[in-house]
Amino acid sequence: MTRDSMFSYPKQDLIAGIVVFLVALPLCLGIAVACGVPPISGLVAGIVGGLVVPIISRSPLSVSGPAAGLTSIVLVEVQRLGGLEPFLTAVMLAGVLQFGLGVIKSGRFASLVPSAVIKGMLAAIGITIIWKQLPVAFGVNGGLADIASNIHLGAVAITVVSLVILYGTKKTPLGKITFLSPALLVVVIASAMAASFGGSGDYALSAEQYVSVPLGGLGDLVGALPRPDLTAFARVDVWIAAATIAIVASIETLLSVQAVDRLDPMRRTSPPDRELLAQGTANTLSGFLGGLPLTAVIVRSGANVAAGGRERLSAVTHAVLLLVAVVAAGPLLNKIPLACLAAVLIQVGLNLCKPALFKTQWKLGLTQLLPFAITIAAVLATDLLKGVIIGIIVGVGFVLFQNSRGAVVTSREPNGELLVRFRRDGTFLSKPGILAALAAIPNGAAVRIDGTGEYIDHDVKEMIATFLDEAPRREIVAHVQGIDLSMAAAGGGH
Repeated sequence: MTRDSMFSYPKQDLIAGIVVFLVALPLCLGIAVACGVPPISGLVAGIVGGLVVPIISRSPLSVSGPAAGLTSIVLVEVQRLGGLEPFLTAVMLAGVLQFGLGVIKSGRFASLVPSAVIKGMLAAIGITIIWKQLPVAFGVNGGLADIASNIHLGAVAITVVSLVILYGTKKTPLGKITFLSPALLVVVIASAMAASFGGSGDYALSAEQYVSVPLGGLGDLVGALPRPDLTAFARVDVWIAAATIAIVASIETLLSVQAVDRLDPMRRTSPPDRELLAQGTANTLSGFLGGLPLTAVIVRSGANVAAGGRERLSAVTHAVLLLVAVVAAGPLLNKIPLACLAAVLIQVGLNLCKPALFKTQWKLGLTQLLPFAITIAAVLATDLLKGVIIGIIVGVGFVLFQNSRGAVVTSREPNGELLVRFRRDGTFLSKPGILAALAAIPNGAAVRIDGTGEYIDHDVKEMIATFLDEAPRREIVAHVQGIDLSMAAAGGGH
């Protein structure tokens, strides 16, 4: 299928780009604040994601920028590596690794991660975001334990109003206005509230409770950007952080792109390996310029689809508007209270770990519930990459367990003969269940083992040959149907 040019739908994409900008601006700021890094780093990631990714990617509707899914990684790794500068080096290396994953065409393997593990990872990220933002929402400079003694009434008022707007706007006539972002409405109203509180009294906010974007011209902004520590390339811990970012960012990107493709009214499919090349290039540049790691993001991409976006020009438009905002609207950005951004992020976190998700996993049974729950616990107890690896191991363990059961079914034929029939492929994973079925055959019975139409591997064939070798001693009359045992030796040939 011939793909459209980036400029095939200029009118639709320019309008959609404005809408995406209005959604992305508070999210870029909020995610940076949640990560404990300067807000400018979140804006840089949004700008790079919008300007670089669309040039290389062939995903028509996805929008890239700083992602809530990487928040916990940034929080942990900035502290573990000893600051933002070596972390930015890890972001650059992560981009190189992502580019390499695209070169070797590994995009298709993202589908191997079990669904329960992915849902558990996202739920754990949501929980992390919420508990990290609760102190900010209450105006506390500390942790959860400090909320009770240091609660700030002004921040609480802004948080409550912000959450009411975020969850209530859709139920009002304002919810029908496509270009009106509830998050942007929150920013405007919260900023007005903070200004009305004045500079004194219990409700007045301190300077530390506002966004802090460097002011001045473009030169001053460039000078204020954090820089990667290029000497950190030789550090093993930096490479480990880079691998963590590359793997998690790649998985989140590919899942987001798949989800957006399903929303595409034109039913186009995005090449995953090309997307990894684009994301890798953008992450390398974002780290070099002092930005956060980025991924394709479902919230911004969904807003793009809802606003009528058709091609990659909408993502470029939103990035240009972010750049203009950084250069020309710094004083306005610095009037945004952190409490309203905390409310936006709490909503994002709740969407990732909503109660309905836990209820669904419960209904699906233990094979889905346990990998989901263990992944959440492992991520919260360790870190994102270790938690996902533990979840995958548990998920694979359940697959092995399921394959060890039910490969054969035993029934009695009208003539009294026992029929041991394979109902799926017989592999070494199925050996325990098959062995149990053969051991349960009573002495003196007549039995037929039927593997017609199923793949039976050599391990299982040797096990059946061993059973046939021992059958006369148990006075069992046995024959095999649909399985070639000519190369199988009883006892494994020993």
